[in-house]
Amino acid sequence: MKIVLIGIQGAGKSTQGQLLEEKLGVPYLSSGHIFRNMAKEKTPTGRMLKETLNSGSLVSDDLTIEVILEYLKKPEYANGYILDGFPRTEVQAETFNGGVDKVIFLDVSDREALWRISGRVSDREDETLQAIRKRIELFHEWTMPVLNYYQGKDKLIKIDGEQTVEQVFADICKGLEV
Repeated sequence: MKIVLIGIQGAGKSTQGQLLEEKLGVPYLSSGHIFRNMAKEKTPTGRMLKETLNSGSLVSDDLTIEVILEYLKKPEYANGYILDGFPRTEVQAETFNGGVDKVIFLDVSDREALWRISGRVSDREDETLQAIRKRIELFHEWTMPVLNYYQGKDKLIKIDGEQTVEQVFADICKGLEV
């Protein structure tokens, strides 16, 4: 099964992705983890990614598509995956068409997301208040059209992400019929 998790930073995508990985037996992959690892590399791409991530901006469509599609060629993803953080734009969704069975939207208010993020301990350089606010703003501008795109393809499952972790997971499993 090929699943995409969509939600603003702090919506619980990583938590739910890991729970789904255990239940479904398919690997969880976060584009954010990939890009943060690449940003540590002392290469031109690594330096560019570090600047982009620390500012809260989105990585370009071209680079994002190239990196994610290359990752998904690895044998561990042949039988499916749970993908977090991609696609983030309509261009990415259209390019990735066919790579998704279901899209799970973890619907969490901006206020709830900020509250959750402020309550967690993080040593990430890209979790400044300014960067987080910028990401939330970009989510509404660029990622909301992705939800409309997948709704039009009858692949979207909308979940109230402000419930307990267990209830969110139960709702996701019900939506996926697993």
